Amino acid sequence: MNAWTLSATELLAGYANGSLSPVEAMRSTLERAAAINPKLNAFFEIRGDEAMAQARAAEERWAKHAPAGPLDGVPVSIKDSVAATGWPYWRGTKARVGTVSSYDAPPTARLKEAGAIIFAKTTMPDYGLLASGISSAHGVTRNPWDLRMNTGGSSSGAAASVAAGAGALSIGSDLGGSVRLPAAQCGLFGHKPTVGLVPHLPVSTARVAGPLTRTVADGALLLSVISRPDARTGEPAGPTPARVEPLAAGGLKLGLLLDMGYGPDVEAEVAQLIEHAARLLEAQGATLATLPAPVDVDLNPVFDQIFSVRAAMERDELPPERSREALDAINRTCEAGDRLSAKAYLRAGETLDKAKASFVEALSPFDFVLAPVLPVTGFAADAAGADPEHPTWHVNFTSLINQIGWPAASICCGFTAAGLPIGLQIIAAKHRDAVILALAATYERLRGFTPGIPEI
Repeated sequence: MNAWTLSATELLAGYANGSLSPVEAMRSTLERAAAINPKLNAFFEIRGDEAMAQARAAEERWAKHAPAGPLDGVPVSIKDSVAATGWPYWRGTKARVGTVSSYDAPPTARLKEAGAIIFAKTTMPDYGLLASGISSAHGVTRNPWDLRMNTGGSSSGAAASVAAGAGALSIGSDLGGSVRLPAAQCGLFGHKPTVGLVPHLPVSTARVAGPLTRTVADGALLLSVISRPDARTGEPAGPTPARVEPLAAGGLKLGLLLDMGYGPDVEAEVAQLIEHAARLLEAQGATLATLPAPVDVDLNPVFDQIFSVRAAMERDELPPERSREALDAINRTCEAGDRLSAKAYLRAGETLDKAKASFVEALSPFDFVLAPVLPVTGFAADAAGADPEHPTWHVNFTSLINQIGWPAASICCGFTAAGLPIGLQIIAAKHRDAVILALAATYERLRGFTPGIPEI
């Protein structure tokens, strides 16, 4: 048995009964990381010596039946943009190479308190503003299911590493789909929490930190740790339950959403797999209704305007001589933000607010809404997005959910004929994170397959 193939819950069970030690698990994880990283480029910083020292300390605690916390001795990686004291904090861009964090972000602090071993930082695109695995700082991150294909983003390295077995747990962040998109494209479970559930810095009304794992049980465990309160954010937080039981589907009102009203059409293979997943739950007694398009305006240009200003603000934090070291696509976005007038920015915000209200009204009658995570089956590893001219327009099924603050998860619902995983998105109203995980656990049992770890 290779310890790197095990889930976090399996590792912890092994630690508890003495059949496995944190030292064995950490060594196995580091060996796997060394084997896959030259092909995937999922990690840009691995600290093996520190990790092994922490594993030895965890082993001693487990031998005394006194673990430090619920993740004691479990290897975990964190995204470049999740701050950790003394670790690189480049946020994916060459313009910030050399920056080191002086503090722990709340998810990092909770991991340390729980006894987790942070052994690596994962790659991401510049500032997290692309739904792709390309980066001026890190290069191209590749999908373990097909090295020619994109991981999605922006938690690109997080998803690639967990899918490849280089750690069972990783922390990503999600501003417009950045946990769910790579989870879908790499065949994982990924959860975007309700805004405010997981404390994070910098505080945001849309960006959240969330787990990427191979199983729903691991996702619930990791979410329960990072949703613990942090005094620095002032947000009411969880924690959410560490374990979830499958939710009985009988009587649930499910909505099936295959048309957002804007953005790319859902490709046939994606639609077939999403509908099949919905029918599995319907067969368990749920009622299923197809939603009409909930949005009647093209939001992609609106998001382009809003995020161009955000990109320009991120760039303005840098010294002028370094500000253009980002990807060309990001520099162009920043320039668009510079040109945008205050009136145009406010007008975009008003359009978005109206769309948010329509979206909430359309989704509210249902207990859960089932949808694709992204409408396409995939795109090339070195591409900025599915459409070269509009690289973020394929995030039409994820980005609006961030704006309304609702939780949503991605779980693998099958594979295309070419062998690429597809993600089912499960959406529910604010603060229903635990029941999303419970329905995901139900579907995980019903789907009839386990994605597994691909040959690389």
